[in-house]
Amino acid sequence: MGKRYFCDYCDRSFQDNLHNRKKHLNGVQHLRAKRAWYDLFRDAAAILQEEQSKKPCRKFLQTGQCDFGSNCRFSHMTEQDLEKLSAQVQGEQRSRELRQEGADIPPGTVEDWLERRAKRLSAAQSNSSLPEKPAPFQYPPGWPPLQELPPSLRAPPPGGWPVPPGLQWG
Repeated sequence: MGKRYFCDYCDRSFQDNLHNRKKHLNGVQHLRAKRAWYDLFRDAAAILQEEQSKKPCRKFLQTGQCDFGSNCRFSHMTEQDLEKLSAQVQGEQRSRELRQEGADIPPGTVEDWLERRAKRLSAAQSNSSLPEKPAPFQYPPGWPPLQELPPSLRAPPPGGWPVPPGLQWG
């Protein structure tokens, strides 16, 4: 059978040799999947600059859908989306400037967390008969939604990953 190469961006595998790998890595499907993955981690300023330079997509404005999707060369953002993105960029710039000036630690920091924790612990002690419910896990801001992660980065399902019949031991 030989070695196999698995591409995390495209979620597929193929026989690993120089010809197949080169053909895959230069293919349109792979390049689009790779671009889509890295676009998840772009900062808001870059996205805003790119979207403002594009013209609005007429098809998307009329029907709410576009056949080209993320590959469309026109903007699919509404005025409200652009305003929200602009506000986010301004907020990021303000916080960056505050950090450079050496100002006090901005809100949403360790001190805020410690203060909330102290309040929660004091409330738990006053209501000691009620068990404290742990907070659900949340990814840090800026991480892509779980559904958009490639399979190699997702947590295994309960009971582990299914094993293909040809790879079972025993």
